Amino acid sequence: MALGIWLYVLPPSLAVPLVLICSVIAQTSTLPSMWKSFDLSLVWPFLIGGLIGVPLGTMMVASADPKVFKLSIGVLLLIFSSALYLNKRPLAITFGGRIADGAIGFAGGILGGLAGLSGPLPILWANIRGWNKHERRGIFQLFNFTVLATALVLQTASGLVAFKVVWLALVAFPGTLIGAWAGARVYHALSDKHFGDVVLGLLFLSGLGLVWNSLGAH
Repeated sequence: MALGIWLYVLPPSLAVPLVLICSVIAQTSTLPSMWKSFDLSLVWPFLIGGLIGVPLGTMMVASADPKVFKLSIGVLLLIFSSALYLNKRPLAITFGGRIADGAIGFAGGILGGLAGLSGPLPILWANIRGWNKHERRGIFQLFNFTVLATALVLQTASGLVAFKVVWLALVAFPGTLIGAWAGARVYHALSDKHFGDVVLGLLFLSGLGLVWNSLGAH
């Protein structure tokens, strides 16, 4: 969601690393309180696929068309979040097993390395799998933290992170911590169903922001 907003006022070269930094800060701040509820046996295929995909996404940064990318991801988020929300039957699809999980992680890794958007695909996939909110949260948090931290290191090493991003991150730092703290409190208060609805709603708004931005609407 932040990326869709920041791209209105910042070029992708600043907005993407800023998303990476703030995401890593947010995930780090809530990781200790959530660690005991994570199921590592579910997460590892996503992590392996994601770590393979991140370097590919980072290499694509220089050549990707920002508008086409934002429009494609935005449309994907709108379609899948709407379809999952409107589907009232509980899903528990086991197709592909760990290999499919790894493939989703790989795609998420590419998107994370390219634009800091590692989270949407695994979260949508976790909804399709029918996992509960703790399982979904564990996948999202550990996957996002690992992939985005790796993407940040690779982009920094490749000279893609301008020094100005550091100052922007300092400005965003208080809001990032407050938002992460508030989100963690809301998470504990939500039931499985309400958690799923909130996540899909946020994904829909994120997709809407990306489409709106890519079309140059004002």
